[in-house]
Amino acid sequence: MTKDVEIAERGEYSAKDYHDPPPAPLIDPEELTQWSFYRALIAEFIATLLFLYITVLTVIGYKSQTDPLKNADQCGGVGILGIAWAFGGMIFVLVYCTAGISGGHINPAVTFGLFLARKVSLIRAVLYMIAQCLGAICGVGLVKAFQKSLYTRYGGGANELAGGYNKGTGLGAEIIGTFVLVYTVFSATDPKRNARDSHVPVLAPLPIGFAVFMVHLATIPITGTGINPARSFGAAVIYNKTKAWDDQWIFWVGPFVGAAIAAFYHQYILRAAAIKALGSFRSNA
Repeated sequence: MTKDVEIAERGEYSAKDYHDPPPAPLIDPEELTQWSFYRALIAEFIATLLFLYITVLTVIGYKSQTDPLKNADQCGGVGILGIAWAFGGMIFVLVYCTAGISGGHINPAVTFGLFLARKVSLIRAVLYMIAQCLGAICGVGLVKAFQKSLYTRYGGGANELAGGYNKGTGLGAEIIGTFVLVYTVFSATDPKRNARDSHVPVLAPLPIGFAVFMVHLATIPITGTGINPARSFGAAVIYNKTKAWDDQWIFWVGPFVGAAIAAFYHQYILRAAAIKALGSFRSNA
């Protein structure tokens, strides 16, 4: 960052310095004529479907294995640690599989953060979010179709604010958790890092998956961990109970605010985009 600031203040860039790729256009109608765009939408839909199917099944399975009404072993099942691993592990796998096709967002909050940073166009961002939400609904729908009795009995994997916590605490947990995730996404996929540290192999899906894992460990007891509006929305649509809908706003507002803060922090503080722009303006004056 120090080097960026110094160079920006002088208004000088040598041939060896890294140059950011141009920002994505706000609206790019040409995308709608490209097969690669629709292929990316399909990839986001299928990835989110698989993500919800595996993770919600894990949650329901754990609750079934520890159900006190069945005299089940309360220390049995995968536990919170296993649930966190399921969410983090699936993100690692799915981002690895889809990164080269759609960017591997699988989360409207990630898409929103990248849109604010001008990494994707408005059209792509909106349609990605729609595909993600539809995929989430279908993924949870499959869980209910295959495990209907268990699904209804154990809460359908829906995100709800836990007893003993107020809505402000839940909102704060979602904001901070999503900030951690989206900040990790920006850092792991930063092209400048790859150019500068090309001798160090970085598998971007790995830190992203670990971020999801760590956030789940911290916030499952509070909100069940959303940090992904599609995940919360898909579960609420299929489960369709009052409590899930009453708390739904937390799982949209929190992640979007957290993503916006992460985008601003990475782009304008760590990457000094504002200072670069000022330096460019001075050099052209």
